[in-house]
Amino acid sequence: MSFAVDANILVYASDKGSPVHARASAFLRQCAGGTELFCLTWSTVTAYLRIATHSAVFSRPLAPAEAMANVQSLLSLPHVRTLGEEPGFWDLYRATAEPVNPRGSLVPDTHLAALLRQHGVGMLYTRDRDFRRFDFLSVVDPLEDAVRERPGRRRQIAAEAAPGGRGRRSAR
Repeated sequence: MSFAVDANILVYASDKGSPVHARASAFLRQCAGGTELFCLTWSTVTAYLRIATHSAVFSRPLAPAEAMANVQSLLSLPHVRTLGEEPGFWDLYRATAEPVNPRGSLVPDTHLAALLRQHGVGMLYTRDRDFRRFDFLSVVDPLEDAVRERPGRRRQIAAEAAPGGRGRRSAR
């Protein structure tokens, strides 16, 4: 089984001024301490670096070295894998994009969804509800007390939705 974490979860875990910082940090520690395959795409990593070091986003942005050290601490874990585009990605991106007709901020979301699809990762932890448009992904907001994977799916408490929790579904 495998899962991926979106950049917004990484950002909230670094933003001590965020009201969800403690939850995001605890969730990320849980992911880091687990054994399930934890996937990060390079686009997620660079989005985190861009946002966490940006003064328009954080009142006290991280220094680039601090943000890179945060990334390195995840990449050094034995169960963390980085994902990038493989041959055939463009065709898969187009097939992923067709039903959602991405524009603006949905373009990088479609890119991430297509990357996860290409690598068989079916679970994404994110606060971004736009990912629910991709029917092949189970999307969970781990920072809500009660989360909904997609419309029509049963409600789960955040503890069950976390990696290794009782409510986890296996990745494709």
